[in-house]
Amino acid sequence: MTTHRPRFKVPHVFVLLLGVIAVCSVLTWVIPSGSYDRETKSIEGHERTLLVPGTYQPIEKHRSLEAAILGDEVEDKASPIGLVTFLAAVPRGLEEAADIIFFIFIIGGTFGILQRTGVITASIDRLLRKLGNRSSVLTGVLMVVLGIGGSTLGMGEEFIPLIPVFLIVSKRLGYDRIYGMALVIVATEVGFAASTTNPFTVYVAQGIAELPLASGMPLRIVFFAVAMSAAVAYLIMYGKRIKANPSNSVMADDPFEIDDAGEGVIPYRPHHTWILLVSAAIFLFLVYAVQQYGWWMDNMAGGFLLMGILAAVLARLPLEDATKSFVKGMEEMVVAALVVGFAKGISVVLSEAQVMDTIVYGAASLLSQVPRYVAAVGMLFFESSLNLLIPSGSGQAAVTVPLMAPLSDILGISRQTAVFAFTCGDGFSNSVIPTSGILMAMLSLAKIPYGRWLKFMLPLFGILMGLSALFLIYAVYSGYS
Repeated sequence: MTTHRPRFKVPHVFVLLLGVIAVCSVLTWVIPSGSYDRETKSIEGHERTLLVPGTYQPIEKHRSLEAAILGDEVEDKASPIGLVTFLAAVPRGLEEAADIIFFIFIIGGTFGILQRTGVITASIDRLLRKLGNRSSVLTGVLMVVLGIGGSTLGMGEEFIPLIPVFLIVSKRLGYDRIYGMALVIVATEVGFAASTTNPFTVYVAQGIAELPLASGMPLRIVFFAVAMSAAVAYLIMYGKRIKANPSNSVMADDPFEIDDAGEGVIPYRPHHTWILLVSAAIFLFLVYAVQQYGWWMDNMAGGFLLMGILAAVLARLPLEDATKSFVKGMEEMVVAALVVGFAKGISVVLSEAQVMDTIVYGAASLLSQVPRYVAAVGMLFFESSLNLLIPSGSGQAAVTVPLMAPLSDILGISRQTAVFAFTCGDGFSNSVIPTSGILMAMLSLAKIPYGRWLKFMLPLFGILMGLSALFLIYAVYSGYS
């Protein structure tokens, strides 16, 4: 008689993130505390608090039984994370990420109204009829469009509500949940990493590194084209394997049942065209306003709210019907929105215990001891690893670029190369790390276990990181500026 050992199952996203917070809390008792001086500068019209290179000082850590339970703050000493502080990390993370959380709720409600008007399903049916069996063309077009949004405007959270829509596309093309999810997240994160004018990463990093904004563009455009081509080819090949044999799916045991997939074809009406035009106009204006007027989550959420109101008016939805659709859309975003706050709890505990600066200082010290080609690739992997703890592009730039820029001067590497290492390391890792609020939010919407996603994504992640390393080596060789 043979017994089968149960397969390891990745826990629910909330359990997983809480476990990471717990591990980080324990590590604050082991990792030395320290701090850099900080200064405030205006970068691209926004005030940024930056580290001052060469000012790192260790801080004595206060350990006691009281600190382990209730927390015990002592002047001029760092306190490791105790039980009470650990439990408060999630509420504090939710508070600090409130703008993103409520933004996700609002756009969820808006997409609920759009779904109720039938514009999404009708438009998908119309698109699929025009393209026929050319699923590869549709895949390439959709991914390039989303990738450009990530590369030029740093779009990410805005695409979360697209997951249910792209699941419908994947279902009707004969693929699985993974394919529908990848259409969105892979395209977005490849664009975000292969950044051209992303205001939240490359512009912030170039401003900190005292480089001209939008400089070094030719290499970035080539890298975007290469990385996006690799991602599109990887997904198309995965789709072909599923078509050849459905058991090749990473989720072969999933029946892939979604609410909208079984409905009859919704006829495309003239008011659908008006809804699409109005929604596109509002969205484009929001993009412009973010760049020109410094609008942020609250203003953008207001724009999406207007989009939902006008869609309901154009479709002549009864007020009660529109309201119920809005509420239903928000309800479907509960887990996705709360995941962002849970992930934020990780940086809360590391900052509270003052160990984040120590991690950055240790990495910078190590990179200063190796040859420049190795250091450039080392910067890439350091930024990828640090993203697990600081899953924020602009936040990570403020912590690492002030050190990596002068370090690159010492090593004989251009500052442009250091910025390139940052954008690639920060961006690509967002597609695999469990602390990425966007990734975990999309996985919860798509009903894809994190472990299954890693099985699909890790080979592509390795390819993209390999491409990044090759481009970095070329950047060092060519004196990229």
